[in-house]
Formats: sequence, structure tokens, C-alpha cells
Amino acid sequence: MLCTWLHNYKTMDNIQQDIKLTQYSRSAGCGCKIAPAVLQQIIGAASAPADARLLVGNATSDDAAAYDLGNGTALIATTDFFMPIVDDAYQFGRIAAANAISDVYAMGGTPILALAILGWPVDKLPAALAQQVLAGARAVCNEAGITLAGGHSIDTTEPVFGLSVNGTCAIDHLRKNNTAQEGDLLLITKPLGVGILATAHKRGLLAAEHYDTFIAQLAQLNKIGTDLGGIPGVTALTDITGFGLAGHLTEMATGSGLSAEISYSSLPVIAGATEYLSQRIVPDATYRNWNAYGPQIAFDAGVDVMQAFSLLPDPQTNGGLLVAVSPSAYDEVAALLQRHGLGHHAQPVGKMVARAEKLITVKA
Repeated sequence: MLCTWLHNYKTMDNIQQDIKLTQYSRSAGCGCKIAPAVLQQIIGAASAPADARLLVGNATSDDAAAYDLGNGTALIATTDFFMPIVDDAYQFGRIAAANAISDVYAMGGTPILALAILGWPVDKLPAALAQQVLAGARAVCNEAGITLAGGHSIDTTEPVFGLSVNGTCAIDHLRKNNTAQEGDLLLITKPLGVGILATAHKRGLLAAEHYDTFIAQLAQLNKIGTDLGGIPGVTALTDITGFGLAGHLTEMATGSGLSAEISYSSLPVIAGATEYLSQRIVPDATYRNWNAYGPQIAFDAGVDVMQAFSLLPDPQTNGGLLVAVSPSAYDEVAALLQRHGLGHHAQPVGKMVARAEKLITVKA
């Protein structure tokens, strides 16, 4: 029995080394998102919800839907899936699961149940690799305290994986992306630049010293979102994913009827991103995002516009939370970040201001 297990383990290890999952996907992670302009055409104009108990629908491009259960509690429902962002099947499952669960945390909620969404090219990739993807997803679901209770699979031309996740929260803890107030401070709970590192990884150029940090951030759960929802001074909340900081801050500013100012020098950047930018390693989705959101961004003198162009619209997979917090609640949020081991992200990166000509102004 032991010899058989060791043989299977070695066989699986050899399979994993021989197959590079990212070579079977056109895009990686949240860079798979349909371009903002095309997505708007698909969704069309938002109409009034047919059910008055729908608290959050697709009208504000928020992270998840929210539904009033009638007992002071909201049901949060979301789904998220994409093609491989890393070559390792187990890590791909972890990352995709963490990314999907993040949408519940970004609403201030607590996840309770997940279902898997799997598309697998069974004629190209062995089923054993798909099994590893699911194993990675289960590991992250266990970390989040939820069950991966089932799901659905289809035979596809490219590997695809993600989750449908349900969660709950007290309605007064529900946080939206369009309720920021003028004067709010802006915080980000993870560094930017994982889209750049993902592109370097797909091209075989990601240095070994950057790989572990890259994987750790991609699979890190945004659990702090549940606690942020319990702080009244947190006025708006969203996660930074495929549209980059530029896109998700634009959504927050537009929905709130405000503009935003950010300090470029204060933005946290993942180790290695600047180095790869110097080699012109930029995801294709960066250009699509810039075409959509660039016209609404102004730059003050002293900002390296070319570098900012590459970083602000960089598509993040399972990116950090973008938090709008009243100055009066800042100390409470900073203390919460410290308790979650995120004290190094307590430095505000900007603030919400009265609506100006441009939605975002980037200061040095």
C-alpha cells in the first residue's frame, strides 16, 4: 500500500512538473475579465430590481448581490472564476477559491457555503490535475470555515475554476462600494502589482525570490472585511480585482458622487513589480483597463506617468480591500489592521473629495 502511494505521489509530481497550466489559458486570473467597455454593453442599462428585498444588485458594479432575509440579516451571493494564474494546480485552486470568497468579505459579510465551478479540457489535461485544483480549493474553504459542498463541471477547451459563495451579515454591517463620504481616508490592505508578477510567471521570468510572496498574497483571505463591516465609520468597501485600483476606485467615486485623490508614493507595491515593469512586462488587461478609466485620471507634476499607467490599472487577482473610512474612525480601523497583522497597511493612500473634473487625481 505504501509503495503504491509513493508511486502515485511521484507520478503526480512528475505530471505537475511537465504541465504548465498557464500555457493552457489566454489570460490569467482576474485578467480574464471582459474589458469594461464590452462588459457595459453586455449588461446594458441597469433597471430597478423586481424584488424590493434585493439590497444590492448589478446597478453599482458591487462585489456581490445582497438580499434582505427579513430578520435583520442579509444573504450575500457571489460567483467568481477564471483561467489559471499559476502553473501549480493545487495553488490555482487555493487562489481561485480565496478570490471568490473575498467578494463576501468585501461586503462586510461572513461566508457560509461554497459550490465549485470547474471547466476542464479532459482531452488535454489529466483528471488528476483537476483533483489537485479541488484539493487546493477545499484547503482555503477550510481556512475560511466553510464547506465546499458540491458544484458543477463541464468539458471545456481551457481550464477554468472558481466558486459560487454564499454569506450572511447583519444588514447594518453590509458595506457597499458607492457610499463613501467626502473627507474619507482611503486604505488598501494588500500591495498592488500581482498582475505584473503573474505575467512574468506566465512568461517564465518570475524570479524564485518573488514566487513565494506572490503565491502567499494571491491565496490570502481578506477576512478583515467581516470586522470592517462592524465599524460604522467604514463608509464604503470593495476589493481590488480585475479592473485594478483605477477601475475599482472609479466605481467607488462614481457611485458616491465624489472624486478621489491618491498619493502615488504611498501606494503599497509588491516586491519585484517595479523590476518587471522596467522590463516592460505588463498584462494585456492593463491596456484595456487604461482605455476604460485613463481618461478620468489626472496626474500632478512629479508623478512618473508611465509607471503609474502600468500600476494603477494592473489587474489584481484576490487583491486587497479598498476601504473608505471617516477620519473619526481611523484609529479604530488602524487598530483592527494591527490585530490582523496588517498594521503596515494602516497608512492612508488618499482621500475622497468633492466631485472634480476628473474622478481620480494622482499626486506625487
